[in-house]
Amino acid sequence: MIAGFDHVVIAVRDLAAGVAAYETLLGRAARPSVQSDGVARAVIATSNLAVELMAPVGEGEGGRRLRAALDDGGEGLKSLVFAVASIDQAHRRLERVGLAPQPIETRESWRSCRADTTRTFGVRLFFIERAAPLAYAPAGDANVSGLDHIVIRTADPERAAALYGARLGLDMRLDRELMGRRLMFFRCGDAIVEVVLDETLSADRLWGLSWRVADADATRARLAAAGLNVSEVRAGMKPGTRVFTVRDGTCGAPTLMVEQGRA
Repeated sequence: MIAGFDHVVIAVRDLAAGVAAYETLLGRAARPSVQSDGVARAVIATSNLAVELMAPVGEGEGGRRLRAALDDGGEGLKSLVFAVASIDQAHRRLERVGLAPQPIETRESWRSCRADTTRTFGVRLFFIERAAPLAYAPAGDANVSGLDHIVIRTADPERAAALYGARLGLDMRLDRELMGRRLMFFRCGDAIVEVVLDETLSADRLWGLSWRVADADATRARLAAAGLNVSEVRAGMKPGTRVFTVRDGTCGAPTLMVEQGRA
């Protein structure tokens, strides 16, 4: 049913500031922003996932809902959108596995639906069929090429495994404790949904993003020169990887940069 990731939604209070932050972070330009229903949106596409930045700008119903979400949880990741080949088939599957999808919404260039958030334990999951794929551009060595994994925190890993594995059909690649933490990895296209145990939560939560870079040192130097607070490059948990943390300039989304290793 799911072909891969399509995009994530990051809510911000000021769209121009959010766009500037993510153009710096990803090393890519945003597409022109648009407005509707009290919400301003801008999209930055990488090789395998786009970031949609959303900010309230008016009194439309969408703007009121987004403003309430910002007041409740602050800036950060709000929704995950999966790409599907057929939204009709995806909708029927969601109904069969008890995720109570909302009616399909149809626009000129895409069709989408959302699973009931109570059935996905607090994580807003959308599914989208596009008339034409998003246009992705290559990146230089100092820029982000694409998403490596998205992190979801849960207090109930067995429930999460049932949702992302059995019900949504993602391929579980790992389920074990590493460095004192239980981790589960689910393959989604050429990237990963990483589920991490967090017993303090009352509902599951979209948490952070890990981005692929060709050269961790070059990317770190670029971001440090732009004034961002970045950690030193260190060895990653996966053998052969090198990583560093971006501590600010991410609009509330914890962010890791990952170099997969050099030939």
